Amino acid sequence: MKKLIQFKNIVKNFDGTLVLKGINLDIYENEFVTLLGPSGCGKTTLLRILGGFLEPDEGTVLMDGEDISHLPPYKRDLNTVFQKYALFPHMNVFDNVAFGLNIKKEPKDIINQKVMRMLRLVGLEDYAKRGITEMSGGQQQRVAIARALVNEPKVLLLDEPLSALDAKLRKEMQRELKKIQQEVGITFIFVTHDQEEALTMSDKIVVMKDGEIQQIGTPTDIYNEPANRFVANFIGESNIIDGIMVEDFKVKFEDKVFDCVDAGFSKDEPVEVVIRPEDLDIVGPRNGKLRGIVKSVLFKGVHYETIVETSQGTSITVKMTVSEDKPVVNSEAGEMMSANDFYLDILDIDELTENFIISRADAQAWNPETSERISIYEVRHEIQKEKGSYPVTFSTSAGTTVTVNAIVAEINKVVDEEYGEEIYAVNFFKKVDEIQESLILDTDLKIWANAYAYDLEEKTAVEITEVEYDFDPQNIQPGVYDVTFKTEGYEYKVDTTDKAEVGASVGLKFGPEDLHIMRKQ
Repeated sequence: MKKLIQFKNIVKNFDGTLVLKGINLDIYENEFVTLLGPSGCGKTTLLRILGGFLEPDEGTVLMDGEDISHLPPYKRDLNTVFQKYALFPHMNVFDNVAFGLNIKKEPKDIINQKVMRMLRLVGLEDYAKRGITEMSGGQQQRVAIARALVNEPKVLLLDEPLSALDAKLRKEMQRELKKIQQEVGITFIFVTHDQEEALTMSDKIVVMKDGEIQQIGTPTDIYNEPANRFVANFIGESNIIDGIMVEDFKVKFEDKVFDCVDAGFSKDEPVEVVIRPEDLDIVGPRNGKLRGIVKSVLFKGVHYETIVETSQGTSITVKMTVSEDKPVVNSEAGEMMSANDFYLDILDIDELTENFIISRADAQAWNPETSERISIYEVRHEIQKEKGSYPVTFSTSAGTTVTVNAIVAEINKVVDEEYGEEIYAVNFFKKVDEIQESLILDTDLKIWANAYAYDLEEKTAVEITEVEYDFDPQNIQPGVYDVTFKTEGYEYKVDTTDKAEVGASVGLKFGPEDLHIMRKQ
C-alpha cells in the first residue's frame, strides 16, 4: 500500500509542557487508523496538527510526499468531523451537507447528485428537508459525516465523534462508520479513548501515552501481544504476573515453569506475563495448572467475572524496639563501638558462629575521625539451647567492649498450609540513628529481622515482596514498632459462562498460546 500521511519527529509544546515528544508515524491509503489513549496523551493534538489547526514546534507532516506542515486547513485535502459536529442549526440537512460545495460554487445539479449520494450512504436520504434541531444525536452525527465526505477528501479526521451518543447508539455507529469507510474507500483517522471502539473499527491502532507512541499494530496484535503493561491494561482487561523467561518457550511464574510460544529473550530475563481473563478456564483443583480459591463471582450479563486467588501471600509481624543508646567511646584507643540486643531461634543455636552473632547484633567498631571500620577481635558468650536471655560481649584488640543480650526464643514462623508457604522473622532491636541513616530501609529491615519465606512443596525460597511499618524513618522516636513482611499474593480474573461458588477450591487451566510475554519496562 502507498504511504499517504507521514508524521516525522513531531514535537509540540504548550506552556512549557511537552505534549508530543517526537512522533513518527506512517498512515497508508484506505486505512482505518485509530489514535487511542487516555485524556492528555496527545492524540487530539496530533490530529489537529494534521488538520492544520495547530503547527508543530518541530518536525514535518507529509501528505503524498509533500510537506503540508504550514498549509492552512482549507488547502489540505482532508476534512474533519468534530466531537460536537458543528452543524448549522438554521439550515436543513440538505443545506448542511451542501455547504462546502456551495462555497466552491459547484453547479446545482452536481451539488444535488453529490449530496443525495452521501445522504443515501449514511441512511438519511428521506431526511433531506428535515431541520437539524429535529434530528437525534446519531442522525446529527451522520449529517456531519456526510458533510465531510461530500467534498471527497483523501482523508477524513474524526475527533471522538461518538462520545455524545448513548451506549446502544455508539455500537450501531461503530458498525456504520466502518461500513462507510469501506464503501467510500478513503483513509479514516479516528481519535478515541474507548478501547472497544478502537478494536471494533480499526485496521491499525496507535496506542499513545504521555505524548509518545507505545505500540502500533492491528487490533489482534495489540490485544494478543501487548508491548508493555500500559498497553495490556489499557486494551481490555489483563492478568499481569511477574515472571522469569527461563529459556525460549519456557517461562516461570508463581515458582512454576510453563510452556509458552515466545522466544528471543535473554536467559533468565525478568518479564511480565499477560493472561487475558477469557483465556483462563476454571476446572477441578487437580486438573488445573494453578490451584486457588474462588474469592468473588460477579454476573456481567453474558459471562461471570470470577476472581480466583492462587496465593494470598503469607505475612508475619514482628516487634522492632528502637532506642537512643549511644556508641561506646574509647578515647584512648581512638575507637567507637556499638551493638544491639538480638533475638535467636532455638534452632539457630546448633549452628552459631561468631560471624552470625556479629551480624545478628549488628556489632561494629570504627575510628571516629576517619570512619574506617575496625575488626571485632573477640566474641564472648554462653548462649544455651534454652529460652532465656544471655549476655554477649564484643571486643576489639585495643580493648573496646560492648555487652548486649541475646534472647533465645521459640522459632517465630507463620505456616499457610492452604497455599503451601512458610515465612520466618524475629523481633529485633535498633537505634534511632540506624533507622534514620538507612539508605535501603526495606532491605535492611528484612536483614535485621532475618526474614525469609519458603515454598513447602517446591522446597525453594519465596521472595518477600512487601515490608510494611507505621513510622516515619526520618522522625522516628524511641519505642516499639510493628514491622510486617509479606510474600506476594496472586489473584486472577476469569471470564467464564460457568458459575463457580465463592470459597470453592478450583484449578485454572490455560495453554502455551494463552501466555503473552512482555519485556519489563
